[in-house]
Amino acid sequence: MDTKLKNYSHSIITKIIVFAIVITCFTGALTAFVHTAILSDGNFEIISEDNYFQSRAYVQEGESLVSNLTQLIGDYKSEKYILKGGSIDEEELRIEVEDLYSDFQLQSKSYNPNLSEEENYKKFKEVYKDEIAQAKGRMIKNDLREFHLLKQNLEVYEGLVYYASNGTNVFTNSTKKEQGQFKTYPSYMVFEDYKREIFPKEVEGNKHLDQVTGQIDELDPETTVIYVAFTEEFLDLKIKEWKEDKVAATNNLYKVVAFLVGLILSFLYLALIIGRKSFDDQEVHFHAVDRLYNDLNLVLCLGMIVFWGALLSKVGFENAYQMSIPITAPIATAGLILILSLVKHFKNRTLIKHTLLYSIFYKLFVFVKNVYASGSVGVKTVLLVIGYPILVVITFFMFPVTIGAAAWFAFKKVKSFQAIQEGVERIKDGDLRHRIDVEGEGEFERLAGNINSITDGLKKSVDSELKSERLKTELITNVSHDIRTPLTSIITYVDLLKKEKDPSKVEEYVEVLDQKSKRLKILIDDLFEAAKASSGDIPVQLEQIDIVSLITQGLGEVNDKIEASDLEFKINYPEDKVYMKADGRLLWRSIENLLSNIFKYALKGSRVYIDIEDTGNEVLLTFKNISAYELNISAEELMERFKRGDESRFSEGSGLGLSIAGSLIELQGGKFSIQVDGDLFKSMICMPKHHNND
Repeated sequence: MDTKLKNYSHSIITKIIVFAIVITCFTGALTAFVHTAILSDGNFEIISEDNYFQSRAYVQEGESLVSNLTQLIGDYKSEKYILKGGSIDEEELRIEVEDLYSDFQLQSKSYNPNLSEEENYKKFKEVYKDEIAQAKGRMIKNDLREFHLLKQNLEVYEGLVYYASNGTNVFTNSTKKEQGQFKTYPSYMVFEDYKREIFPKEVEGNKHLDQVTGQIDELDPETTVIYVAFTEEFLDLKIKEWKEDKVAATNNLYKVVAFLVGLILSFLYLALIIGRKSFDDQEVHFHAVDRLYNDLNLVLCLGMIVFWGALLSKVGFENAYQMSIPITAPIATAGLILILSLVKHFKNRTLIKHTLLYSIFYKLFVFVKNVYASGSVGVKTVLLVIGYPILVVITFFMFPVTIGAAAWFAFKKVKSFQAIQEGVERIKDGDLRHRIDVEGEGEFERLAGNINSITDGLKKSVDSELKSERLKTELITNVSHDIRTPLTSIITYVDLLKKEKDPSKVEEYVEVLDQKSKRLKILIDDLFEAAKASSGDIPVQLEQIDIVSLITQGLGEVNDKIEASDLEFKINYPEDKVYMKADGRLLWRSIENLLSNIFKYALKGSRVYIDIEDTGNEVLLTFKNISAYELNISAEELMERFKRGDESRFSEGSGLGLSIAGSLIELQGGKFSIQVDGDLFKSMICMPKHHNND
């Protein structure tokens, strides 16, 4: 019996079976985990939540509503208040004024460097009073737009009844204004006169409740009145959905645990038998894949993880469960082969030695050692020591001529050196327009030319830095609303982590920090992509592109998003083939940004028209859709960075999509523009037509 066991324990069939079990368990665990994440919308706490009123789902229903109400009664109050400048953020205004003062220092003739900073600033206030007023006007306009958008957002809440007042301004979707009227609902939140009353009582024990109450605590309790109630029909529907998601998430958790146990046991056994033919075999047997360097192996493993994540992201959150098995299984198979290769090298004690870096450094060390051992360096040293005195002896008879020539040569070089030294001093003192003039050719002449080139570069760098500073100021002003909520949450939870002793709450705080930091990462990634596109630091490979085929194939790839958005796409194109001269990868990236914009902001159930026109030497590609939001800003403003059509800042986007698309099209020699006609939004890409002789 033992002999048979030994024969089968390390057989190729056994290894293949165990290998398949590892892949099955890994894929199953990952698929069950993804399914759980989809069902719970990333809220894994639903498994341990006792009832709906103590769940995160309950708090989330009222959180965004309360956030809108607190901003309206706390920050914006009324249109009249905004127009008076009451809502202007002092820090934002200070940044605007500082930017104008920098412009005053560099551009204005009224700036006098001999005056004190105080006197110059007083002069600046007089000269730039119109510009400062315009800056305040822009800020008021932005706040006014935000105020109306927040009021529009309040209209979408169904099943929630609310009343909010700061003593002067009132925002409500009901004729009810008294506490008692709101207390007739099956669930409500009442905040008035330093008190809060929440029903049912189980809600008081909800650990996520501070996400709602924390916003209200920042308002003046003497004047603030906020009533929020949930209708019975709304609650019944949400409780039913919560229970169904809880049951499904719990079942999937059991699957994850079962698959993980199978994965650990099967992988340990596979790692034990891989590379050997029996338990008594001390030799590790390698195959062709094991020749791959271990550091490159690790890079490939990390690359496959990134590739796996990218593929799941591309198919979309809703389709991740259906696609997780066909995506995960082949990648996991390739990854497991590479990991088992590392296990073999670990057993063979060649995990470090069989790396590319080790091989390079080892060969370099051997080369240096051989050169040193060969004596070639010693030979060169001997030649230098012997050759210099011999040269002096040979030229000794013409010493007067030599010393005179040397003196004249030295005088010219010293004069050139002094010119360079004086020029460097002037440049160091800030005179970037100074040019160092050194005649002739030689090291000093080249040095002077290089310094002049550096000066030119410094001038460009200073100008670029000033422009960059203005861009930074614009960035801070425009994305401050986007980063304020996650950043405030991160600061708050870090402070709570410092004080918290309960491990379960620490884990909860860390999860919140993880979510908020990922939101910030999305914004930062988009900013980097926009900077790279606008700088032109992207390789462009122009080729013949069949634009009709590209659009048709692309729409097929995003068909799931089209169906989810309930949009009907109509494509109009000429009967003859139409070819563009473009980079297919960059062109599709631009089109993908426009499609993403349509999916986010197009009116549900409406049509999207894609027109392809042959205009002779160019091909015009036009996207037309009806906006779900009122487009009360101009096309020029929408093309600016950080602008969004809805301005609500509750979506995951960063407002950079149109800017990136425009930059990528310009890189390919094309033109990009947009038009706004009422609620009709048009994006137009004009690219050179590809001719046969191109």
